[in-house]
Order: sequence, then structure tokens, then C-alpha cells
Amino acid sequence: MLTHFSFDPLLSLSGFLVGSLVGITGVGGASLMTPLMVLLFGIHPTTAVGTDLLYAAITKMAGTAVHHRHGHIRWRLVGMLALGSIPATATTLWLMSGMDRKSAHSVALLTTSLGIMLLLTAMILLFRDALLRYEVRWLKAHRNPSARTITIATILLGLILGVVVTLTSVGAGAIGVTILLFIYPRAKINDIVGSDIAHAIPLTLLGGTGYWIIGDVNWLLLISLLIGSIPGIILGSYAAPKLPEKAVRTALAVVLAIVAIKMISP
Repeated sequence: MLTHFSFDPLLSLSGFLVGSLVGITGVGGASLMTPLMVLLFGIHPTTAVGTDLLYAAITKMAGTAVHHRHGHIRWRLVGMLALGSIPATATTLWLMSGMDRKSAHSVALLTTSLGIMLLLTAMILLFRDALLRYEVRWLKAHRNPSARTITIATILLGLILGVVVTLTSVGAGAIGVTILLFIYPRAKINDIVGSDIAHAIPLTLLGGTGYWIIGDVNWLLLISLLIGSIPGIILGSYAAPKLPEKAVRTALAVVLAIVAIKMISP
């Protein structure tokens, strides 16, 4: 694993390609960026996760601004998610600060956790339409849950996201949105997506800052990724309406599944 890093144009090119896919599919960049850094560029998993968390915080600020301008953020929902995720993130960082993150055991734990989250993301991308159809049938067969049940479920989701996103940088996008659609089945999809993106900012910012404090963020690496990914996201957003989103999403899911198996395999 690399412990030192110098500017590499290939990282900016990778950032551009990942950013373009994010703009087209809406899938969080961490699902692609973190395993790319680990597998292709040999960057240590903790450095990849820590740097990617700050990368996500920066890129999601623009998305939050757009959703807020269009009124697509439920701030109460964001607050409930943060009520679970912020303490979970802080606790996870505290536990990680006391462990030997360079040991073979720690590397295996992080890469396996990352692989599992990538596999879950791939499955959700592949079967998203079927999941949404099941949600409609479930909604017709069950009465509406109480406000208290919804609040508890939202806070619990935030807690789970706080742990898994801090460990792997993956999960706040496709997985978080899908579960929120089940908790809030009558909410507009734009409101769910906007709220999820807004919640990701404090989550990834706290997580990334924590990794920086314990020495696992590479700023030159971060800048290299941003140089490519920001124009990539803009280009992908413009290209998205002209491309077959389902076909792109399926291809992306297959790639994520292959990468996930590679991460999990010894």
C-alpha cells in the first residue's frame, strides 16, 4: 500500500470518469472512488476512506445548494438522520483512533467491510425497480406506521449510516435513499434525494475531519480527484437525459459487484 503520494494525472482522469458516472446515475462517488484508489492506485484503505469522505463533503455541498434552491430538502428529516449518525460517526472514529490501522487485521476488516457495502449497493442498483414495486404492494397491505415509529426508524438509519459510512465511505447514497423510500413511501423522490445529500454533508465532513486528525487524509490526493471529478459531474449531469439510465445503472452494478468480490476475496 502507498503511504506517500505525488500528483498523478491518472487520478484526475479517474476522478473525471467517476464524476461523469455520478452525474449520469446519481450513485455516490465513494462507491467507485474508494475501491479505485485502493485496487488501482494501491492507496492504503484508511487513507482512501478518509480522503474520500472529505471529497464527498465538498462535492455534495453543490448538490445540496441546488436541492435547497428548489425546495427539495426536508430539514427535519435531515436532523433526525443526524441525530443518529453524528454520535455514531464520532464513536466509530474514537474506536478507530485507538487501533493499529496499518495492521493486516485492520486492512482486512476495512476492505471486507467496503466489499460488503459495494455488494449491497450493486444489488440495490440491479433490483431497484423491483424493490420499489414491492414497496407499493407493501404500502397497500399495511396501515401507515405511527409518527413515533417513523422517527425511531429514521434515527436508527442515521446511526447505521454513521458507522458504515465512517468505516467505508459507502452507503449514504443508493442504500440510504432506498431505505428512506421505505420509511417515507409517500414522500417525493426529489425530497428524499435532496434530504439524503444534505445529511451526507455533516456526516462526511465529520468523518473526513476525524480521519484528518488521526492522520489518514492526503490533501494532494484530494485535490487531484477534485480537479477531474467536478467537471465530470457537470458533464455527466448534462449527458444524463440523453443516455439510457437503466442500462448505465445495470452496467455500473455489475462492475461494483465484481469489485466487491475482489475486495472481499483474500
